Amino acid sequence: MSRTVNVVRMQLVNKQTFGWVPLAILVGALAVTLAIWAMVPDGGALYSGGAQAPFWYFAVIGVQALTLTFPFSQAMSVTRREFYLGTLLTAALAAAVLTVVFLVGGYVEQATDGWGMNGYFFTFPWIWDAGAPVAAAFYFVVSMLSFVAGFTGATLYKRFGAFWLVVVSVGLVLVLIAAAWLVTRAGAWSDVMGWLLTSGVGGLTAVLAGITVVVALVAFPLLRRAVP
Repeated sequence: MSRTVNVVRMQLVNKQTFGWVPLAILVGALAVTLAIWAMVPDGGALYSGGAQAPFWYFAVIGVQALTLTFPFSQAMSVTRREFYLGTLLTAALAAAVLTVVFLVGGYVEQATDGWGMNGYFFTFPWIWDAGAPVAAAFYFVVSMLSFVAGFTGATLYKRFGAFWLVVVSVGLVLVLIAAAWLVTRAGAWSDVMGWLLTSGVGGLTAVLAGITVVVALVAFPLLRRAVP
């Protein structure tokens, strides 16, 4: 366990990767959003999708956590299992910090009537209507899913090279397109939307959590044979 914690320390040597850059992206997106809202005439509630920016960046963190640190870890005689567990733990800590920031931002919006402009950057009703704990779980799971997707993609690249990374990526896109086509042919989009409305953000979070676990489990056997 101590060696796994040492991997966490190693990943956090450059605090910008897991800490300051995601927060800077979030603050920058918020500043731009508030500036735009200030120019919008008074009307109904304003919402922005800019809050998703740091979640996308977590995929970049996943790539960097492998490509920049994995070779160094092997030179320091860290086992691949310890590197894998320590890296996931580091990502979980970073996701937890981001989740707390989102919760604080949401409470600030509620207390200030949407920054005094009826604008909501953190508190989308569909997410927050289920309560702050469910919203927190959603933010945490989305962060981790983005991270493990980037980490697994980078591991696949290290194991098999760019060609197979492209093949697998295109294959996944084709699978998603095929699934959308089947749903369309079956006229089942109303059922899908009905499930989302019935299950709510809690149900969606559970599904995303399951996907996150599967993707994370795929990464380890790839990592065992990856070339540093």
